[in-house]
Amino acid sequence: MGGGRIITGKLSGGQRLDKALAEASGLSRERVKALIGEGAVSMAGQRVRQASDKAADGAEFAIEVPPAAEAAARAQDIPLNVVFEDEHLIVVDKPAGLVVHPGAGNPDGTLVNALLHHCAGQLSGIGGVARPGIVHRIDKDTSGLLVVAKSTAAHEGLAKQFADHSLERAYLAVVSGHPSPREGTIATKIGRSDANRKKMAVLPKDSSRGKHAVTGYKVVRTMADCALVECRLETGRTHQVRVHLASIGHSLVGDPVYGRVNPRLRTILRILDFHRQALHAAVLGFVHPVTGDRLRFESDLPQDMKELIDETVHSNR
Repeated sequence: MGGGRIITGKLSGGQRLDKALAEASGLSRERVKALIGEGAVSMAGQRVRQASDKAADGAEFAIEVPPAAEAAARAQDIPLNVVFEDEHLIVVDKPAGLVVHPGAGNPDGTLVNALLHHCAGQLSGIGGVARPGIVHRIDKDTSGLLVVAKSTAAHEGLAKQFADHSLERAYLAVVSGHPSPREGTIATKIGRSDANRKKMAVLPKDSSRGKHAVTGYKVVRTMADCALVECRLETGRTHQVRVHLASIGHSLVGDPVYGRVNPRLRTILRILDFHRQALHAAVLGFVHPVTGDRLRFESDLPQDMKELIDETVHSNR
């Protein structure tokens, strides 16, 4: 990988320093905090020590971004469904069951391992490690579209669009029951559940924890005991669609964490050997961070979700 670099610019005042630096530099807020801790951020020639300080309007800054460390993950020849690719980014259609990042219980066989092989060294090293520029994730058992940065410029530009929620993202979900009203918006705080730290939950509006989350939904089709729903994300929180739909009493069919299904649906899932939440990232649209072109991609429902819908239709005849 190449050497480090220096990012310079001017700040907009009135907010925390780490937030202002993240917006001005294109780095993530967590990355900025880490670099402040490493003494790599300066203003007016003085090292910045406190991420919580207030930013002065027009203040000049410099961030020394060190060269990326080598990735721990190894390249693996895993098939990828590539929807779009150029020198700056790649859009893939991820199958259900494929983990995005290596981690506990999944040291390899992930999307990252596949990308390391496919892109052969042409991947963004942002985040302090030479690995594919993952700017967003979808759950292991969620299928659909994902964009990955191959260059630093693309990573910074995409990260900024995710931060300001300017991308178009739509999911298709099969949910239990029939939502009423058929169209609406769910706006809550989402954070870790007090009862189970491995789960996310809707938190009280006055809670000091959690993050603001907004999901728009619309019923596309109703079947026996369930419905196909389109969800459009205005924010991107962990398990957002799954938590929000469960919070209005219409959890995703097959969801092992948040789901509840009636006996007839449970029988259908067993017949089809369907063992995942019925959720698919169907639409992804964004501005190309380098060329400025507007890109929009659509992915058809995968076969297992089509079979699930067909079986619920036939079961009501």
